[in-house]
Amino acid sequence: MIRIDSVTKRYPDGTVAVDRLSLEIPDRSITVLVGPSGCGKTTTLRMINRMVEPTEGTILLDGEDSRRQPVTTLRRSMGYVIQNAGLFQHRTIVDNIATVPRLLGWGRQRARERAAELMERVGLDPSLAKRYPYQLSGGQQQRVGVARALAADPPVLLMDEPFSAVDPVVRKGLQAELLRIQDELGKTIVFVTHDIDEAITLGTMVAVLREGGRLAQYAPPADLLSNPADGFVEDFLGADRGIRRLSFFPSDALELTTDAVIPADATAARIAAVEAPHLLVTDADGRPLGWAAREELTAGDLRTDRLLPYGRPFVPGADSLRVALDCAVLSPVGRAVAVDGHGRVTGVVSQQTIGEAVRAAHTAGRADEQKVAG
Repeated sequence: MIRIDSVTKRYPDGTVAVDRLSLEIPDRSITVLVGPSGCGKTTTLRMINRMVEPTEGTILLDGEDSRRQPVTTLRRSMGYVIQNAGLFQHRTIVDNIATVPRLLGWGRQRARERAAELMERVGLDPSLAKRYPYQLSGGQQQRVGVARALAADPPVLLMDEPFSAVDPVVRKGLQAELLRIQDELGKTIVFVTHDIDEAITLGTMVAVLREGGRLAQYAPPADLLSNPADGFVEDFLGADRGIRRLSFFPSDALELTTDAVIPADATAARIAAVEAPHLLVTDADGRPLGWAAREELTAGDLRTDRLLPYGRPFVPGADSLRVALDCAVLSPVGRAVAVDGHGRVTGVVSQQTIGEAVRAAHTAGRADEQKVAG
């Protein structure tokens, strides 16, 4: 565990970047520092590995004052990932990843074998090993940065806005990759971001900082969204925090219906038996093709080019209520399509039914809170 105990960073001109900050960062978890510019996120991160020295207070690593360790030993025991990866442009990818093991005295062959292993772990093609950073995309470079930080198997990983310079699609993929790696390796990760969605997606615990490096709230993401400590936290979370909170409610309890789901080769009798105004048409393998008005369907004469799009499907259990609601909103008929892991339709659900599930989840959440308080 990392314990930050009443830490202050005051610069010679009187500027206070961090003000009496106290945090207990749990072992084998992702703790996210989030807040507006100038709130001391990066300064706090850099004080953990002593790139910045605290003016007052103590930072303990497993109960030991970090200042008792030689600074080079301390830093080599922590992986460090920054925005734009910070790679050595004159070194190949494999040698970039092998940097810290080589500094620790590993032989070249052993270090490169470790680098090759980590390339696979972070999802990099082995063929990239002998390329240089400028020959890779931004997302690939960030993966190299993560691999380099993990090379010596440090117990602590510090990440300073590592994904902020890439586009949203790549960013989402990198976030998923980080969660997968964390699930496998169980590092203690301290992650800095200004993006509240990223904080909620990644964080086991989230620390919201105010300007001047003062702690506004420290809580698990779900608690943060349901019970913001004050107006500052509420404003920072944004007007759609209720929608974000749905990310923590599972979708597996949604009541799906299959009466409006028909195969493309459905008979006239099957079509006539459906009372719903719109039917979801599937192919021979049960995968969705699109929605059609019941009166426009003729048995044996299906024109797929006339079908309405079905939007984006969701997987019950794997996806949250937030995803299911988004799928229903995107649907031209107001119904979300549920599929299994192979993309086959398992049913459909209306916005109304999802709304009822949301209300039930909120009620259950309040009951749990009252039980804990009691």
